[in-house]
Amino acid sequence: MQIPLKYGCNPNQTHAQLASDLPDGPLTVVNGAPSYINILDGLRGWQLVRELKRSTGQPAAASFKHVSPAGAAVAGPLTDQFRKAHFYSDEELSPLATAYAKARSSDRVASFGDFISVSDTVDESLARIIKPEVSDGIIAPGYDPKALDIIKAKKGGKYVVLQIDPSYDPPSVESRVEFGLTLEQSYNDSVINADLFKNVVTKHNTIPDDVMQSLVVATVTLKHTQSNSIAVGYRGQAVGVGAGQQSRIACTRLACDKADRWLLKMHPKALALKFADGLPKSEKVNALDQFVRYHELDDGERGVLAKALSATPDTITEQERTDFNAQFEGVVLSSDAFVPFRDNLDRAARSGVKYLAQAGGSARDQDVIDAADEHGMAMAFTGLRLFLH
Repeated sequence: MQIPLKYGCNPNQTHAQLASDLPDGPLTVVNGAPSYINILDGLRGWQLVRELKRSTGQPAAASFKHVSPAGAAVAGPLTDQFRKAHFYSDEELSPLATAYAKARSSDRVASFGDFISVSDTVDESLARIIKPEVSDGIIAPGYDPKALDIIKAKKGGKYVVLQIDPSYDPPSVESRVEFGLTLEQSYNDSVINADLFKNVVTKHNTIPDDVMQSLVVATVTLKHTQSNSIAVGYRGQAVGVGAGQQSRIACTRLACDKADRWLLKMHPKALALKFADGLPKSEKVNALDQFVRYHELDDGERGVLAKALSATPDTITEQERTDFNAQFEGVVLSSDAFVPFRDNLDRAARSGVKYLAQAGGSARDQDVIDAADEHGMAMAFTGLRLFLH
């Protein structure tokens, strides 16, 4: 199997193709001309949603950018506040469509121009919510005819549509060429389900079933995120992903900051924003993101925000931010390796995190356990590291 690609990671890398020794490969290009990065995002995203579906039994979706998920989620009902905060109408959505609506909402700014991955056949409901979004392509195990017609029309008919055989499993050993030299390793087939979180090492030692689903989603998301990585989860969704940082605390800050902003978009003052007439949806997304971090903006950025709104906003005070985010129950945090210092938990506590999962095995495990107990958190040691490079 050989599939020609537009170019490599950059246009100057003119030779690019996807190749396999299999005569009939598991991947088919249904529409468009995929790039090297499209293929990477598609294959990484497919592995994530396939595993989420297997782990939870629910349809799953992911929004990928630059080989890491901006968001991932399993199907679930959407509240009125969620729909308003993320610009979805009150139309009834299929379970798969709700999964992508949630995944896209995790970081709408980052998801601009994403590559979509879904675990199930794309239906018309999902196609309709994808249609107005700025996106580069999609990978799925199949497409309903009407849904395919809708998404193929995107980008002037050039929208990349990939189809993958859901029965395909990769070889047990994978290889990678780096600087002309080949590295080999076993495929990471570790199973992530509720059994992984049985070893709760804190005084608070109960993890409710609905919280467990969020912990599974956050941890599966980490497995397919460039390390170091931290994921904050809520109601079956990764609402904050901190990826590819050289220190764990940097990942924690990123993930928690994103989660804070996600929650604050449902604050009454955020829902009350009045946008300027004719403002495109993408500009509304940016304006809302600016509003919930208003305290961080300089005068120039505040001026840009003012132009996007039809009325002077009633900004959220620091105390209101703290009080509003503290009301959300079931916020979880998962780490792709052990947490070496308590500063990660101190930061997580400010975002309302009450349930954590980490590999354990640090020389400072007891310090971190003590911090979890101080914050009233339940923390599980999984014994499983999930680095991805």
